[in-house]
Amino acid sequence: MNRGGCRDVISGLPEALCCHILSFLPTKEAASTSVLSKKWRYLFAFVPNLDFDDSVYLNPEKEKKIPTSPRDFMAMIDERENRISTSFMDFVDRVLALQGNSPIHKFSLKVRDGVDPVRINSWIDNVLERGVSNLDLDIGLESEFLLSSKIYLSKTLVRLKLKFGYSPTLDVEDVHLPKLKTLYLDPVHFEKHGVGLTKLLSGCHMLEDLVLDDISWFIWDFASVSVTTLKRLTFCWGERGENAKSVSLDTPNLVYLKFTDTIADKYPKVNFDSLVEAHIDLRMSEEQMGLTHFLEEASFEDLQIHYSEGHGENDLVGNATAFIMGICNVKILSLSANTLQVLTYSCEAIPLFNNLTHLTIESNPEVGWQSLPGLLKNSPNLETFVFQGLLHKAMDRCGDVCLCKPCEEGIPSCLSSSPVKVLKIQKFGEIGDYYDDMEKQREQIKYFLETMPNLEQMILYYNTPIDEDVIEASRQLERL
Repeated sequence: MNRGGCRDVISGLPEALCCHILSFLPTKEAASTSVLSKKWRYLFAFVPNLDFDDSVYLNPEKEKKIPTSPRDFMAMIDERENRISTSFMDFVDRVLALQGNSPIHKFSLKVRDGVDPVRINSWIDNVLERGVSNLDLDIGLESEFLLSSKIYLSKTLVRLKLKFGYSPTLDVEDVHLPKLKTLYLDPVHFEKHGVGLTKLLSGCHMLEDLVLDDISWFIWDFASVSVTTLKRLTFCWGERGENAKSVSLDTPNLVYLKFTDTIADKYPKVNFDSLVEAHIDLRMSEEQMGLTHFLEEASFEDLQIHYSEGHGENDLVGNATAFIMGICNVKILSLSANTLQVLTYSCEAIPLFNNLTHLTIESNPEVGWQSLPGLLKNSPNLETFVFQGLLHKAMDRCGDVCLCKPCEEGIPSCLSSSPVKVLKIQKFGEIGDYYDDMEKQREQIKYFLETMPNLEQMILYYNTPIDEDVIEASRQLERL
């Protein structure tokens, strides 16, 4: 019983169960339980999961006197940060010392500048020697940081996440990670560029989930991801920048792909034979975008001059054909507006998506729908079609999916043979630069309903705070 007469149920639990409960808390909060009683004094130090975050370890102390000069004020800030960093490092040292050689499951470390890199690597080595299986590092140092090489030779790691503020250079020599199933890198540089990534992946014989976030492989001579065991791959390079020289993707057992990148100069190998779901944001470089805008906006005379200089009317702006061909077995596909543009200008022909049943496309007022007719015609088993918005750039070559260009009499629309049963319209009612955008969207909805013979259900996602707008839209649809 406690002083209030209430029973302390938690303290009556077995120590192993108390440690299990504490393992779900950040280590700082778990440590605060040490003042409860003698039983709890050192219990926090024996939890199998450790979570250290220097940003929440100490709250800034109130200063007795605030300096008036900028120099003194900055000196006070530096002194306080050094004091907090030192206290944090001492705390981590004490916890690891208390644990001794006890087994550890997860070690999570988040630090910013001011923490000693030597001590960081000593902590990593400590948990590696104790058989850690889940290692999550978020190192925000502003100077170059050389990661302990022992991390590449762990026989117990199952999940490894490396996130850095200042992109460190990973000098990968010997790699043997026999149990690693999940690898997350964000962002890093490799000492030997593509060779470094290849060597790292070659030592991961059980890898199933790979995330490469903000990896600038466009500066490499080549980039290759060849892992037969891989099931999920996420690659994201956020800047439009330059084109990668060569990208090979040999992952025959991959079922999930999320890919954001600029078109590579070439794709020697693309193997996604088992792919089920893909989210693709493939885009052109700035130079390629400039040429695309010219082709879209140029007058007839300017185009004739362009072609007379040796450019063909059907010349591609970059070539993503091999990549698009590689994903043609997919069942669930999501394409960004950038990718629709790539399909129009950087793809020799749209392949047959025979397995595709669910398609999502993102609309953008700056991008036309020229590639949609070919995509729909080559998706004979499509059942669900999702538009993330209806606003797009009106083009003469938009085809017959929209009303940008009046349909020629006697020529059936590609929608008239569409097998789609469910049509979802997200961002309905979104207003762009023109006053009649809403009316155009209603007309587009009407066109879908009148033209798609197999349509069984249409769902509109109308984000408006005005109830009357929803009621009016519903009435108009009912009249259709």
